[in-house]
Amino acid sequence: MSNMQQLHDLTTQVRRDILRMVHAVNSGHPGGSLGCAEFLVCLFQEVMERKEGFDMNGIGEDIFFLSNGHISPVFYSVLARSGYFPVEELATFRKLNSRLQGHPTTHEGLPGIRMASGSLGQGLSVAIGAAEAKKLNKDNKLVYILTGDGELQEGQNWEAIMYASAKKVDNLIATVDYNGQQIDGSTHDVLSLGNLRAKFEAFDWDVLEIKEGNNIEAILAGMKEAKAKTGKGKPVAVLLYTEMGNGVDFMMHTHAWHGKAPNDAQLESGLAQNPATLGDY
Repeated sequence: MSNMQQLHDLTTQVRRDILRMVHAVNSGHPGGSLGCAEFLVCLFQEVMERKEGFDMNGIGEDIFFLSNGHISPVFYSVLARSGYFPVEELATFRKLNSRLQGHPTTHEGLPGIRMASGSLGQGLSVAIGAAEAKKLNKDNKLVYILTGDGELQEGQNWEAIMYASAKKVDNLIATVDYNGQQIDGSTHDVLSLGNLRAKFEAFDWDVLEIKEGNNIEAILAGMKEAKAKTGKGKPVAVLLYTEMGNGVDFMMHTHAWHGKAPNDAQLESGLAQNPATLGDY
């Protein structure tokens, strides 16, 4: 178990990793990655029950799927710093012949990656299949999935949401990165999600909200509550209110950094706001 200072230090280092990875190749998605840094750090360091090493089947342990695969920088950083592969490999992000492609893929054999994601709207369906497989195998561990809020504009999600409650897939915790931004602007302007909590509840899910989605203490408390709701006949949805670009002042409160790399001066500014804690790769 980590203490709070360790979690904060790791989160700061992950933010540095994200900025440096995207800057080095002038390509990638820093906004959503920064917004989910605290959540993924908490998930892999505290919330999930994980085994040492990596086995694709994930039997007897909690497993995680990233549906909004474009935020791969935060996923790769957290995986590397959680021991799945060497931290130094982060330097190969989006380069030719790298296992760290812009969107995660399974055929590269990168530990921690259980599905190819980036074509949005599909992750929830995969997670439901994995959760049902765990039930068939009498495996009492949980399946976690992270989706974007803009991603919920894809229709396949709602088929999956309807299926999960109808089939009582209650070993599933689906977290929505609720930052209100997507590549073309705010989700409200592009295609409003309306009352998202009410929608999930209308589909007979158990729903909770983490209002401070960039607060480590709030995330840990919220996910503990989410875990307590599993096994009661309903899938669980967590609405995680985050700030896109969190931790880098000029990337916050805008959709502009959804898929844009910082230049040299912007990198320097972003890194100055997030001093090295665990050492850069």
